[in-house]
Amino acid sequence: MKRRAGEREKELKKKKLLEELGESRLPYMTPADADFHQLWKTKYSKLVFRKSDTVPEELHQMVQESFLTLRKHDCFFQDLVRIKGKDFFTPVSRILIGNPGCTYKYLNTRLFTVPWPTEGYEIKYCSPQIHDACKALIKLNDYLHIEAVKALQGQNLLESKETEDTPVTDREQNFATSLREKGSVSQDQSSFCVPEDDFTSLNSRTSYNVTLLNYMDPLQMLYLKQEPYFGMGNMAVSWHHDENLVERSTVAVYSYSCEGSPVEETYDQKLQGRDPAVWHVGLKVAWDIETPGLAIPLHQGDFYLMLDDLNMTHQHCVLAGFSPRFSSTHRVADCSRGTLEYIFGQCELALQNLQTDSNSGALSLKSLETAVVKQVEEIHNEVEFEWLRQFWFQGKRYLKCTDWWLKPMAKLEEYWRKMETMVCMQENYIRNVSCWYPSISIRSCFCAIAAHSISFNSSVHVLEKFVMWLSTLNTVCIRGAFEIPESSLVLHEVRKKEQTEEQRNETISCFLLVLTERQRLRKEWTARQMGSPSESPH
Repeated sequence: MKRRAGEREKELKKKKLLEELGESRLPYMTPADADFHQLWKTKYSKLVFRKSDTVPEELHQMVQESFLTLRKHDCFFQDLVRIKGKDFFTPVSRILIGNPGCTYKYLNTRLFTVPWPTEGYEIKYCSPQIHDACKALIKLNDYLHIEAVKALQGQNLLESKETEDTPVTDREQNFATSLREKGSVSQDQSSFCVPEDDFTSLNSRTSYNVTLLNYMDPLQMLYLKQEPYFGMGNMAVSWHHDENLVERSTVAVYSYSCEGSPVEETYDQKLQGRDPAVWHVGLKVAWDIETPGLAIPLHQGDFYLMLDDLNMTHQHCVLAGFSPRFSSTHRVADCSRGTLEYIFGQCELALQNLQTDSNSGALSLKSLETAVVKQVEEIHNEVEFEWLRQFWFQGKRYLKCTDWWLKPMAKLEEYWRKMETMVCMQENYIRNVSCWYPSISIRSCFCAIAAHSISFNSSVHVLEKFVMWLSTLNTVCIRGAFEIPESSLVLHEVRKKEQTEEQRNETISCFLLVLTERQRLRKEWTARQMGSPSESPH
């Protein structure tokens, strides 16, 4: 609900902004404009840009070879994202690489990392070349982490000293150079003092756990959306804030446009605005029509950092050039609910409410407290809709690189099966309506429930059918009576005499509300499975 409200709010802001603009366009600046650096300094000071010649040549070579290797092995995929209830393929092809067991969610789609080589993890790659590519990207990740810490420390130092008016690129680069001459960044650096708490914060906001790699060849695209506010031309990625990041964390972006292709740059000093042949990153103050935007050209091997709260206060877009381009976007993903460790912990918490009789082997629930039932069934939904369906809906794309995720997903399926057991003990529920407890009234009346269980094909780890588990919720009132699935552990426990009428009503109401949500989500996912994506919105 919060996500939908946020999407509606953004649409209203966008509509209002476009209405205020009418047929006119907002001004923007490029490095060719006289006031470009002054605008950058005053309105975009938390954007730090580095040219390719500041990066070690050996690192350039390793990273650029890794891009080409992953492309050669068909490891880039267009993501199927969901916006305002519709599915779209992204025009940009992507792959997520990062810490083992980590995920990143954007636009209602959860991506699962191809794990980069990590001590303590056994990762089998499909080829030595893919291993080397992932190893190169973790080296780039380490390099950008150090550069981001330097940039944040430099910004803090410069702000405290109220430095003279110099372009942001120059003063940041001068500071980074001085640090490089003194050696690697550390807590006890003699050039300036960084309190331990501040240093810990800087590290946590720059310790990238994933990188989202992007690839696009604009000349292969049938359609690219035009930038709507400034008239900047073709967009590869629309205006946005990056989602699901640790608050105030830095985003680092390394760019590699395949220059030297048949399409050459067409930059002309007389050309108004940006050169359409060159890739640019566009920036603007969020929902602001007073401040001019920026369009900064991106050449082979350049990188930029979005520091502190820039990602929250500003929006950015990617403006397409003519040549193919790769990028590696390093993020501190908010993994509080997005790691295997987290979801396994949730499963274990839910299954604490399941017990087995030592004599008969019969299963039963330890507690029917409303809060416990609600928590268990919400975890049940989370496992199914945030993990299992998200993983298998994207097909076998990860097997292009590694089979690492198959074992943990099989384990997660087993957890899911046990949670299904907590609701039903047979594949089909008995459908005969019985007047078991006539005084129950839930949302005026819930009258009949018929249900089927979902079948997961564990042998090949593919969800082959998305059968509706709760297929109908009839509204024909028979004195408030409804079918009790006789194999439901929850409802079996409710039948026991220990429950008072009030307790039964409360438990059943809670249980049915969660099942109703499960029904809605299963219908939605079934429709996604059978539907066709719409034209890309980007």
